[in-house]
Amino acid sequence: MSSVGTPLKRKEDPRLITGRGNYTDDITLPGMLHAAFVRSSEAHAKIAVDASAAREREGILAVFMGEDLDVAAAMPHAWVPPGVDLKTPERWPIARGEVNHVGEAVAVVVGHSRGAVADAVDDVVVEYDPLPVVTNPEAALKSESPLVHEALGTNRAHEWSIGGGDLEAGFAAADVIVERRIVNQRVAAVPIEPRSAIADFRAGELTLWSSTQVPHFVRLFMGIVLGTSEEKIRVIAPDVGGGFGAKLQFCAEEVVVSWASRKLGRPVKWTETRSEHMLACHHGRDQVDYVRIGATREGKITALHIKIIADLGAYFGMLTPVIPELGAFVSSGVYDIPAIKTDIVGVLTNKCMTDAVRGAGRPEMTHMLEVTVDQLAAELGMDPIELRRRNFIAPDSFPHEVAIGVIYDSGNYQGTLERMLEHLDYEEFRSEQARLREQGVYRGIGFSTYTEICGLAPSRVAGPAGLGLQTGLWESAVVRVHPTGGVTVFTGTSGHGQGHDTVFAQVVADKLGVTPDVVEVVHGDTGTGPMGLGTYGSRSMAIGAEAAARAANKVAEKAKQIVAHQLEAAPEDIEIADGQFRVRGTEKGMSLTEISGVAHVRPELLPEGMEPALEEHCFFDPENFVFPFGAHACEVEVDADTGKVQVRRYVAVDDCGNPINPMLIDGQVHGGITHGIGQALYEQISYDEDGQLITGSLVGYALPTAAEVPSFVTDRTVTPSPVNSLGVKGIGEAGTIASSPAVLNAVIDALRPLGVGYIDMPCTPLRVWTAIQEARP
Repeated sequence: MSSVGTPLKRKEDPRLITGRGNYTDDITLPGMLHAAFVRSSEAHAKIAVDASAAREREGILAVFMGEDLDVAAAMPHAWVPPGVDLKTPERWPIARGEVNHVGEAVAVVVGHSRGAVADAVDDVVVEYDPLPVVTNPEAALKSESPLVHEALGTNRAHEWSIGGGDLEAGFAAADVIVERRIVNQRVAAVPIEPRSAIADFRAGELTLWSSTQVPHFVRLFMGIVLGTSEEKIRVIAPDVGGGFGAKLQFCAEEVVVSWASRKLGRPVKWTETRSEHMLACHHGRDQVDYVRIGATREGKITALHIKIIADLGAYFGMLTPVIPELGAFVSSGVYDIPAIKTDIVGVLTNKCMTDAVRGAGRPEMTHMLEVTVDQLAAELGMDPIELRRRNFIAPDSFPHEVAIGVIYDSGNYQGTLERMLEHLDYEEFRSEQARLREQGVYRGIGFSTYTEICGLAPSRVAGPAGLGLQTGLWESAVVRVHPTGGVTVFTGTSGHGQGHDTVFAQVVADKLGVTPDVVEVVHGDTGTGPMGLGTYGSRSMAIGAEAAARAANKVAEKAKQIVAHQLEAAPEDIEIADGQFRVRGTEKGMSLTEISGVAHVRPELLPEGMEPALEEHCFFDPENFVFPFGAHACEVEVDADTGKVQVRRYVAVDDCGNPINPMLIDGQVHGGITHGIGQALYEQISYDEDGQLITGSLVGYALPTAAEVPSFVTDRTVTPSPVNSLGVKGIGEAGTIASSPAVLNAVIDALRPLGVGYIDMPCTPLRVWTAIQEARP
């Protein structure tokens, strides 16, 4: 029986939910010291630091400032786009002479206990000579704006465009043109486990435990910044309690504890507080979109132009300036748009840097596009479902090249929409909506039909010669069968809660004719596993699991040759059935345990010239991305007197290709939708004009709880991808990408009778109430 497609419970859960996990902050090393950071209270200032009082405090070994860190290089980033003039601000692990956002580290205190260093932080005296501050990205582009970095001479970090088709002709052919300014607000990732790192530098070698999504990237960049060869660095990501992009980063704090360990000859640990996470971990989104869409009176979209002003913050993280560009690759969405162009302007401001948060550019683009489609439908007086149907890419046209030149692998957008409608009585909803409006009850329904670009890997597209990422984005895996028949999968794809241990085991188990319980999956350790480039962009299954599947196929082929040799059959006549490698049409066969016993213990019985053991390695670099898609619907009720929005019902139909574990797919969708509802209704990182963070804790930054979200209706269609042998796409970000426009469109639909035709996220009670008051005569 195949385990692929079966909703198995996660293998890792018994350990994790009984408190037997091993997270970075759980680890204690002999002689370990603790670190705490002094962080700037000013958004822009020259600084002078006096740490004398802190150094004298009992239990404190050292206090270091930026100039003390004799590192080999400033903090790097991974995007150098061909042909783009990218203004890169210099970023050091600790500020040197000047701070550029509230929360920037100005010193680090190292001592014997967490309490001691936390207390000593208050003894460090920082004198600030304030400089002008700019926090609005549109204002930062004006000639009279203060400069975030005087040395760069501009706040315009870069400009980047992509397009295709005749835009001018497309707008000339339009009967209706709709223009909107759409704000996608700044948000925080807020994983349950905050960032944490422990560095142990001894005998010239560094071992770093970190709650990271990308251990191999951390090893690479750590070598560059510390001036240490990579083979002297081992990075371990133990259990990681969620990432959502917050841990897709090479962190300054990782550098500081590593340098301090080398300097002091002792292990050094740092774990951020929740307030530090809000203050100093990178944020996401934060862009202003100017969109212009043209269509015929019959509803055929003729042209689309998007201008994105992206607030990058004061510095670049690993991927900061490329995040908006990732969204541009799906600017056509699921629609056959003949002419399209996206212009992106990256802007520096005196705020914490932005970088990847769940979806990374795709939620922003999908939100803009799907909200705009509903705005166009209203302008045309057309039902938003019908408008979508009239513009879908035809299912028989795949692989389909959209106007900008990107080739979608497979799709059936009409199919997911119709499946979604099966879960709704749309006509009845509209009838009830009209009846309730007469009673002063305002309900709305919103839709989102989306596609996303996932499986971030094709080196020829994403690498230095393509998009400009300074690495190839392949994956690798090793599959090892032990003498007793147990199987270990070593993968470079490092998980942080998605269920890799389970789904990778399911894939490999089917390839080798065993059950998933005998397959162990090892990841997150650069010292034990093969090279890999981490988990992000919903690439784990399409790239990482595919590499494991291909390595398992190699093992299976070798096993078939051994069985054929032992049973005097042809290798092509060996099949896997009922847990055995069996001669087709007979009962003769061998189990994997028996085969491995021969391969390890009796190599003299192997075919002539065959090497002993059962172990294979595979590198996988696909030819294209994968493009999951789906259709989501949200029903809301808005209290016109208070502005409160209640999500009453949510339906999600997604297509991630062949399902490996339906239970895990549903779990990812549930989490993703909740993430998107949070942005649509509650979440916003806010700064005042002086660059002070207003939402510095979960008291001011609202997250949805179980009380705010309904039970979701989930379903799926299956459209396999031709890009990999598993036929899989991705699902980890789908719910987040699809949900915010569905929710916002539902809110606007509810408010139209009150004169509100558009509103920006988050739809807090105050914002909704204010919009209603302003719309009244």
